[in-house]
Amino acid sequence: MSTVLVVDDSAVDRRLVGGMLAKVSGVDVDFAADGKEALRKVQTSPPALVITDLVMPEMNGLELVSAIVEQYPQVPVILMTGKGSEDIAVRALQAGAASYVPKTALHHLLVETVTDVLAMTRDLFSRQRLMEGLKTGRFSFLLTNDADMIPTLISYVQSIVISIGLCDEADVIRVCIALEEALRNAMFHGNLEITSEQREGDAEAYAALLAHRTTSEPWQSRRLHVQLTISKRSGTFTVRDEGPGFDPTKLPDPTDPANLEKVSGRGLLLMRTFMDEVRFNTSGNQVTMVKTNPVAVEGAAA
Repeated sequence: MSTVLVVDDSAVDRRLVGGMLAKVSGVDVDFAADGKEALRKVQTSPPALVITDLVMPEMNGLELVSAIVEQYPQVPVILMTGKGSEDIAVRALQAGAASYVPKTALHHLLVETVTDVLAMTRDLFSRQRLMEGLKTGRFSFLLTNDADMIPTLISYVQSIVISIGLCDEADVIRVCIALEEALRNAMFHGNLEITSEQREGDAEAYAALLAHRTTSEPWQSRRLHVQLTISKRSGTFTVRDEGPGFDPTKLPDPTDPANLEKVSGRGLLLMRTFMDEVRFNTSGNQVTMVKTNPVAVEGAAA
């Protein structure tokens, strides 16, 4: 069983989140009412994952994230963001949190986010011995619009990134989350032309739309083009879809706290926070993300 520690000063919200996580197979839920209690529990027995509110007495979510990242970098933290906590949330993501879910979208995003982060955590070191001899990796993938392939690719990329030594354990998860967001955006928004409103709307209507798009033209034949170049100094991750694209100059600034609660900008915020460089082509159907290893770069310069 994987223990998930839920931290929130509201007993009602703790019960709400605990009820949602009860649907996740193999998860045991523990609770803490504030950051100090949570940190004591992490120190006594580190959980597989921490989910925390941001605005709390004693120790807030930002302080908790900073302490966990410093002392227990192998324990990822997911933020629950609410109105009034936008500034703290951005700083917490910059400090090392693995992801965030707006409280207004808990029913839509929490279980999926927890499942994805736990899967990444479990797979983080599973292939390390096999990949120890790999120094530089260059890979090119051509994928269909099968969402089940995304976790498989992410798991493979994890093993490469950590084996080569591009970044530490906490940043490996963050890099993979950014890549996963890019892949999902390219598949659903690019190739299948499904909007955020459709994905987060009526579940049955979305399932019917997804089934139609994945079996009908022109969407069915579109592919994802993924190119990766990873070394100890840097990693470049490029994802291109075959959809109609968009105008990148009209993208809202996802780091603006006013946009944090908008689910449509969540993926871009995570990508720009977790990667050192994010750029789109002029057609808007390709994103290139770069992660650098400052330690390796400084060592080479010296």
